[in-house]
Amino acid sequence: MNITSNSLYKRFRICLVYLLLWMVYFSISRIVFLIYYSELFDALGFSTHSQTLIYGLKLDLSMSAYIALLPFVFMSFSVWVSTKFVKLLIYSYTLLVFFVIHTLMFFDLGLYGAWGIRLDAMFLSFSSTPKSMFASVSTSVLIFSILIWVFSIVLYSYFFRKIMKPLFKKLTKGRHWHFLLLLLATGSLIVAMRGGLQTIPINQSDVYFSDHMIANHAAENFAWSFAKSASYNVHNGENPFIKMEMAVAKELVGEANRQIAPTDTSSNSINLLSNKKPNVIIILWESLTAKVVESLGGEKGVTENLDRLTKEGILFDSIYANGSRSDKGIVALLSGYYPQPGQSIMKMPTKSRSLPSLPRSMSQLGYNTSFYYGGDLNFGNMVSYLRHMNVDYMVSEDDFKHAEKNSKWGAHDHVLFNRYLDDKKVRFEEPFFDVIFTLSSHEPFEFPDEYKFGDRNDIERFKSAHAYTDKTVGAFIQSAKKQDWWDSTLVIIIADHGHQLPRQAGSHVAPSRFHIPMVWLGGAVAKKDTIISTIGSQIDLSYTLLSLLGGDNNKFTWSQDLLNPSKDSYAHYIFTNGFGTVNSNGCTVYDYTAKKNIYTSGKNPNKLEQLGSAITQLAYQDFLERK
Repeated sequence: MNITSNSLYKRFRICLVYLLLWMVYFSISRIVFLIYYSELFDALGFSTHSQTLIYGLKLDLSMSAYIALLPFVFMSFSVWVSTKFVKLLIYSYTLLVFFVIHTLMFFDLGLYGAWGIRLDAMFLSFSSTPKSMFASVSTSVLIFSILIWVFSIVLYSYFFRKIMKPLFKKLTKGRHWHFLLLLLATGSLIVAMRGGLQTIPINQSDVYFSDHMIANHAAENFAWSFAKSASYNVHNGENPFIKMEMAVAKELVGEANRQIAPTDTSSNSINLLSNKKPNVIIILWESLTAKVVESLGGEKGVTENLDRLTKEGILFDSIYANGSRSDKGIVALLSGYYPQPGQSIMKMPTKSRSLPSLPRSMSQLGYNTSFYYGGDLNFGNMVSYLRHMNVDYMVSEDDFKHAEKNSKWGAHDHVLFNRYLDDKKVRFEEPFFDVIFTLSSHEPFEFPDEYKFGDRNDIERFKSAHAYTDKTVGAFIQSAKKQDWWDSTLVIIIADHGHQLPRQAGSHVAPSRFHIPMVWLGGAVAKKDTIISTIGSQIDLSYTLLSLLGGDNNKFTWSQDLLNPSKDSYAHYIFTNGFGTVNSNGCTVYDYTAKKNIYTSGKNPNKLEQLGSAITQLAYQDFLERK
């Protein structure tokens, strides 16, 4: 082989090895993911594990091609430029890119267990409050993760240099025509980026091979998914969820709502309250899933106080969260507004300020409004949203003494409830509408009490944390009963969202994850030991409460009255890439990436899919058009 051809060969070899090194890295990352979440994947078998690696190569190649584009360009110009300079450029670029991508890999590992999706750009919206962002991770796990992260970066850098260094050895300048061939090789990366020459470029659905969504998620490339999500978040205002004409969607939703519209609005109250204008306290319980509430068929002994309190008032046993995170649940509850897949209207003041507001509507009825939270109200842009909702008075971690902030998130729940009771002694103006948002049952499930179910793993810590919050709620209600305002007060206990834990068989986005309790009790509640089984969700609370109190609920256009016992009532929830719709006949869960129903039960899943698709596209269109 002559010197000229040898020089060209070496350059092609450097390019190919560089591309392969990234593909190997992504395959190793996938293996790490499978090992880290082995308890989720063990039941799938060796064949499925192998297929995740094989199918994953498609997106691995695409992502590797994107990363390799600049190094390929550098190598093209190396026929004229000093090879030492080109090598320095490639080394520096690679270290920078690896630093970013390897960091994303660690975030992906940490967040998947809580969010149930591969990494998307949503987590960047929390970067302005790093303390709260990392509060979900225990200190020991955080330190260990940082050490592993640093070690793995150093290890990768060592092996990258060790593999690439001999390839650059004695690399001489090439001929001018080498540049054209190397540039042609660079151009071929575009084919790899888009996954081939087909009309539609590659996307996540191309690696979805299994009926088990968790296996499909493992086959995804976390960096590719993140980049896709980031580009999607800056889309040009188009609605990616349109499956039918808008007029058809409006008719489908309109027909569904007409079927559940009450024929006699005067009968809706079912004589529920003994006071026409009671004080209202909403206890917003972090991550309270029906799976740990025995009254709803959940595990025994976790929420003993809540189960007891259901006998003192009204249990709504068919309520669902509309989303999977607090920023989505709060907007659903206080604005009667559906969450957005991959977006959060709470973080967009220009849009959220135009939303309906339960606190504002209560103010118009003469109520004094407040919001109590032991954590940082800046997290998720919550304080901006609450101000737009016209909340009169807010308490957050800044209002607690340093000694009282004994949680990574802020003040634990018993401290929060005590602060509320103390405030009521000096800030007592009836009628009042107050929201108390707990936090101790959030990851990492650390609290100042016994771990009733142990603390050896996340499931034990999760149940123990809820047992602690349940204990504080029980103590709060006992203290509240001794207050002068108790007899004229309605207390509503509801979750901000459900949770993946404790894990159950089936889809991670099945209705069981979104099923939550709602209990109404207090001195103002006339009905005792009553169960209402109307199927509904968080967005229905504002409408129902205002209907009961004689307020104006016309702006809550997505909602239904939970006190109207209709067999056609339904609940609709949204996750990052799909939705679930539930009614008395069954449910369907649709995934936009897989482009199919991934979970169904009962009758007429296709009809439910149509309704869910219509709601999702109309709700997102409404979000896009808000200013």
